[in-house]
Amino acid sequence: MEFVTNAVGRQLPTSLDGKEIIPFKGMGKHQPGGRKSGPPIPTGANYADKVVASLDAALDRLELRNGMTISFHHHLRNGDFVVNMVLEQLAQRGLRDIVLAPSALFPVHEPVVEHIKNGVVSHVLGSMNGPIGKLCSVGGMKKTAVLRSHGGRYRAIQDGDLHIDVAFIAAPTADSHGNANGTHGPSACGHLGFALADSLYADQVVIITDNLVPFPTWPWSIEGGNVDLVVPVDRIGDPEQIVSGTTRITTDPERLKIASWAAQLVRDSGLIDEPGFSFQAGAGGMSLAFIEYMGEFMRAKGVTAAFARGGSTGGLVKMLKEGLVDYILDGQAFDLDGVRSLRDNEKHIATNPFVSYNYHTKGCFAPLVKTAVLGATEIDLNFNVNVNTHSDGWLLHGIGGFQDSAASQLTIITAPLYRKTFPIVVEDVVTVTAPGESIDALVTDYGIAINPRREDLLERLKGSDLPLKSMAELKEIAEGFTGPPVKPNLGDKIVALIEYRDGTVIDAVREVINQ
Repeated sequence: MEFVTNAVGRQLPTSLDGKEIIPFKGMGKHQPGGRKSGPPIPTGANYADKVVASLDAALDRLELRNGMTISFHHHLRNGDFVVNMVLEQLAQRGLRDIVLAPSALFPVHEPVVEHIKNGVVSHVLGSMNGPIGKLCSVGGMKKTAVLRSHGGRYRAIQDGDLHIDVAFIAAPTADSHGNANGTHGPSACGHLGFALADSLYADQVVIITDNLVPFPTWPWSIEGGNVDLVVPVDRIGDPEQIVSGTTRITTDPERLKIASWAAQLVRDSGLIDEPGFSFQAGAGGMSLAFIEYMGEFMRAKGVTAAFARGGSTGGLVKMLKEGLVDYILDGQAFDLDGVRSLRDNEKHIATNPFVSYNYHTKGCFAPLVKTAVLGATEIDLNFNVNVNTHSDGWLLHGIGGFQDSAASQLTIITAPLYRKTFPIVVEDVVTVTAPGESIDALVTDYGIAINPRREDLLERLKGSDLPLKSMAELKEIAEGFTGPPVKPNLGDKIVALIEYRDGTVIDAVREVINQ
């Protein structure tokens, strides 16, 4: 096997599983070619009646085969029933080596582990959380997994890198033609933007709904002209489980301090006073606390944000109602307040990964966001960030919108300086998810490091009382608590690739040994 070194110094094979690997070249350095992919051309004459009585009847009408690629969206998050429902039916039919291409998987999808072990599922091309990621870490998949950001997944489908044979789309409301939305019905989960690419480019598209309504339903996130079949079922999921452990505001005093410093960093940088000020915060507890502090500073200064980028939460909805933000541009709902607001408030706008995050467009709006506040598992002296593996090498998290959000004008990482016995600031991260050139600042409970590339930001912060430190100083403080980090015991086998949002490979995840 031949290897090449990419722009962040990671050794990658030139090809894997029969496919050529394009190494990460640096931000903005990869220039793609060719044209967009496309689904087969259908004829409307064959689609007079799309509604079938059951999932089993729908599978009878699909072109199923071993080794096919199937996809799902994750707007129902840990409350999704559809992934397990479909895989169980496919397993009963004796299908093998299915490639699973979800926008994300959650702990509720733990039954996928047995399907992988039994050979029903070959591997995953998509983000993995918890037990499925752990199985991948020990080499439990037949082929190499590929993790992509939300925008990177849309790009891969659009560009033809990820070809989907059948897309199964959970729809809280749908009509008999296949028009569907996620804002209405008993299982309402918000917009269905993560399923848009699947509906446009998959060979076959199946809507699975627990709220079949007369034609026409409105609004529609998924258009019936892209849908083959509509399947009514009892329940597609539990929307109460949209809220998970990562979407609740922190109450820890040290983490609240980090969030307040992050908000002060935005204020003291002057961005809050600029025309068109906007912000984005992730789903983690500190990011949600950042929103609260940001609101306090905005009220004190009498400023309004042109928009806030969601994942929508109750906190953002509150700011919209108060008039602190003019619009929420929403990619997914993180709680039921967000679902209701998206349904009822015309200033709460549904977006999708094409318009918000896709790098291979004539411009997505990610770079228009003034500041984004994100979490991480590790960050190194070069500001490279890891959000996929822990310091012990276990692959337990997806990328989400991290790489895409880091295109903001001020990208801030918030993290405690150490977790248990693991320092957050290290010499080199175990896995590079995003390059240091896309990260502007790290805010910890022991100080704030500004990327030396951002001389302009350092100039803006002169006179601020924020505790600025170098990354090397933070690393030394962290190791004073934890001691030097213990290197993970990793083998040579590559179990997953981390794609950057432009389709190049930024790192490879290697097998965990004897842990």
